[in-house]
Amino acid sequence: MFRSLRGTRLAVGLASALLLFGAAACGSDSGTTGSASGQPSDSTPQTGAFPVTIQHKFGSTTIPAEPQRIVTVGLTDQDSVLALGKVPVGTTEWIGGYKGAIGPWAADKLGSSAVPAVLKDTGTGPQIEKIAALRPDLILALYSGLTKDQYELLSKIAPVVAQPAQFADYGIPWQQQTQTIGTALGKQAEANKLVSDVEARFSAAHQEHPDFAKATAVMATPYEGIFVYGSQDGRSRVLTSLGFTLPAGLDAVVGDEFGANISKERTDLLDTGAIVWIVSDPTKDAATLHADKLYGDLNVVKQGREVYIQETGDYGNAISFVSVLSLPYTLDRLVPQLAAAVDGDPATPVEQAAS
Repeated sequence: MFRSLRGTRLAVGLASALLLFGAAACGSDSGTTGSASGQPSDSTPQTGAFPVTIQHKFGSTTIPAEPQRIVTVGLTDQDSVLALGKVPVGTTEWIGGYKGAIGPWAADKLGSSAVPAVLKDTGTGPQIEKIAALRPDLILALYSGLTKDQYELLSKIAPVVAQPAQFADYGIPWQQQTQTIGTALGKQAEANKLVSDVEARFSAAHQEHPDFAKATAVMATPYEGIFVYGSQDGRSRVLTSLGFTLPAGLDAVVGDEFGANISKERTDLLDTGAIVWIVSDPTKDAATLHADKLYGDLNVVKQGREVYIQETGDYGNAISFVSVLSLPYTLDRLVPQLAAAVDGDPATPVEQAAS
């Protein structure tokens, strides 16, 4: 349910992957560019942008020239690439159901380019051989749980920008993700503008709803009991960027991970000014949760401060994606729900947002 993909990569045949890469590299380049066809001039990197060196969890990576064939191993990295005027030749599927692993909030950025090849990661790591066959000149793994062994294998194929060291795996903030990819593509100024524009959306919502700053909030999902998202998870950062405060003690329970299951004794963490539930079925899951007296008797339930989001719809997918392109889509739907939840009137319904 919470789409973690945190397993480690099993041993792979590196020799066969590299042979595949070498053979593919000798083939024709016709029709394989990673840039959108007829892309406007803003796809051109800044003068003097390359070579560029980027620090990450496993050291540093130097990108010698403008990348043309980008593969995204990070599960949401494709959105920043698309927003910056490039189309990856390969993406890694996380949510499923979208051609090229490109959500509806980003689909218009594809233009007339070919849909990216979609790679799978079932918990054992990146598909090394298939990545090699795509002949990338840059591999992005920022929103990922890449291991050192996986990084070293991928680095035999092309420069790899892995997740940053200062955050938990899958914990890079969307701002840093966008800006780092902007650096990798030689488009730092454009990336900064994209970040500023989305941050302005958060600021406007914050100012329009000052009650957000007076309330605590948490995101959760009924996965193997109750699973809560900690402060290093992008979903929680959406709440704090809107002005909410996370419940005291949340990170003590979550630890260094992006989230964790809580015991029944810690349902106090859920008694917040607003709680956002990511669920399979809003009606059925609400009834199940309310039937548990430890949760059902909390004020957050009695006072109607719950928000339910169906995880399988476009909206549910967007709220977990947390990218520079998905966030405006999310805010258009989430902000009215949160406003209804914290307005102080238990009779105010929190409407289900359309996907």
